[in-house]
Amino acid sequence: MNGLLEAEEQDQRPEQELTRSWGHRPRSTLVRAKTMAPPPPPLAASTPLLHGEFGSYPARGPRFALTLTSQALHIQRLRPKPEARPRGGLVPLAEVSGCCTLRSRSPSDSAAYFCIYTYPRSRRGSRRRTTRTFRTDGATTYEENRAEAQRWATALTCLLRGLPLPGDGEITPDLLPRPPRLLLLVNPFGGRGLAWQWCKNYVLPMISEAGLSFNLIQTERQNHARELVQGLSLSEWDGIVTVSGDGLLHEVLNGLLDRPDWEEAVKMPVGILPCGSGNALAGAVNQHGGFEPALGLDLLLNCSLLLCRGGGHPLDLLSVTLASGSRCFSFLSVAWGFVSDVDIQSERFRALGSARFTLGTVLGLATLHTYRGRLSYLPATVEPTSPTPVHSLPRAKSELTLTPDPAPPMAHSPLHRSVSDLPLPLPQPALASPGSPEPLPILSLNGGGPELAGDWGGAGDAPLSPDPLLSSPPGSPKTALHSPVTEGAPVIPPSSGLPPPTADARVAASTCGLPDHLLPPLGTPLPPDWVTLEGDFVLMLAISPSHLGADLVAAPHARFDDGLVHLCWVRSGISRAALLRLFLAMERGSQFSLGCPQLGYAAARAFRLEPLTPRGVLTVDGEQVEYGPLQAQMHPGLGTLLTGPPGCPGREP
Repeated sequence: MNGLLEAEEQDQRPEQELTRSWGHRPRSTLVRAKTMAPPPPPLAASTPLLHGEFGSYPARGPRFALTLTSQALHIQRLRPKPEARPRGGLVPLAEVSGCCTLRSRSPSDSAAYFCIYTYPRSRRGSRRRTTRTFRTDGATTYEENRAEAQRWATALTCLLRGLPLPGDGEITPDLLPRPPRLLLLVNPFGGRGLAWQWCKNYVLPMISEAGLSFNLIQTERQNHARELVQGLSLSEWDGIVTVSGDGLLHEVLNGLLDRPDWEEAVKMPVGILPCGSGNALAGAVNQHGGFEPALGLDLLLNCSLLLCRGGGHPLDLLSVTLASGSRCFSFLSVAWGFVSDVDIQSERFRALGSARFTLGTVLGLATLHTYRGRLSYLPATVEPTSPTPVHSLPRAKSELTLTPDPAPPMAHSPLHRSVSDLPLPLPQPALASPGSPEPLPILSLNGGGPELAGDWGGAGDAPLSPDPLLSSPPGSPKTALHSPVTEGAPVIPPSSGLPPPTADARVAASTCGLPDHLLPPLGTPLPPDWVTLEGDFVLMLAISPSHLGADLVAAPHARFDDGLVHLCWVRSGISRAALLRLFLAMERGSQFSLGCPQLGYAAARAFRLEPLTPRGVLTVDGEQVEYGPLQAQMHPGLGTLLTGPPGCPGREP
């Protein structure tokens, strides 16, 4: 019964798209049967699902009429004077991270409160966190008002997570499953060392607002994430999310595929929150969600909003066999020539963040090289036309140290140096409304929601506290007392030696048993249906998603699950100015419309690259690999990527 999902988005989704929702696991035979029942006709995006009148907090503020549809919350002021053209009266669900219900700490207040957390774009285009709190006071008793507030909070949460709402109108908190459990892996060196601060200040509060549960681990060395996921009990998690650049996700996917149970492990949904210098996959996720192109913190907030919505999408993975016979898996790209040269040589400018690639490109153009080689590929069965351009809270404290506890019924994997919201209360500065001697209660990250700074009223307005009945959905663990929170930046043990990756770093080999049925052994002749190109190249790029960087659209028409590897190459003879124009046009995905004769493209299912120049650089997902012949095959939909619901590319919701 998915009729309450966004109708327009359903119409545009391909049949094979996976739409797994956060924690939506059938809990009984009846629920499973309902889940498998044919869906009713989808509702129009403007069809009202709930409508009601609310007061505001403080109580002396205006009164509002709220209307909830499948895509937005409509807010209209009723008193003291109705607005002909409400300002800020439309809140798209794409801007909402979560909601909660609260109650007054004044015993005489029979009202309940409904709060939503939003991240609207400012006039300058950046996002800023805001909260809207509404007073439910239409009934005479608190219990009735609380039930109404919970009805709204439950309906909104179901819409945000893509969960079905019952057709009979009975909306209760029982519709919500247990909070989805995420494992967050953070590279503290990502984003010029800002990854930890951004995670603490933005990511953790937002996923807490969304009611998601998490454990967080800081990686301590290269391939640490790979080792961690190899030993995880995956049944404990609903997703693994990297908070870094593309390299950390490469480790996670290859770690999952290295497990003995790789066939099941690779189905684990993975996500990426961009806090690195290379954020190509995040750029593709941002476009898939319908957001305008973004960089830096804005890109992180966009991707965090999408993550809060849940929803998985099949992810194609490329199996890459290197000259030595070792194999690794790629979700992003294989590069040779100019692109890989810039990627590796700019490592020494890592402190500049994403600007390292700009500087590296300038230096690469100044010393432009050509490489002789042979590119062979198996064309796609249905060759696409030439690519066309796309028209375009409680703030988490620093790391927690978990004290030893009695062994739980299920043995959890060791979490190293981790931060957890379960069930560790986070001490916060006491907040109180003006004139109130009673401080606010301490809120836990997994509690009823972040603090409502800026929502407090004037003298005499009692502070609000989380409503425990909605703050703890069925199945969520009870709060317990654990170790205190330590302040300050995380301390890196001297023994961990955490230097940033060097240019000599190598991608570890995979032991996955997945066969590459389209590839003959490396070094043997290719089948006759393959196409071979030989000559001098400036660059060769094999890319899976649309983006090569957060702001570089290398394959505008590519999808996460199109089953294709998109081959792009530039032959020798191109001028430096023309090559620069190609990369500038790539910011809009319009490079193929320039008519550059040296630029080539093909869609393939497999390819082989044989460098004939004795020296050069090859990279897989931005990581340097051994130099020499390699070949690769696309495995369609092998993985699952957390993308959030699809939007309309190029148009902000």
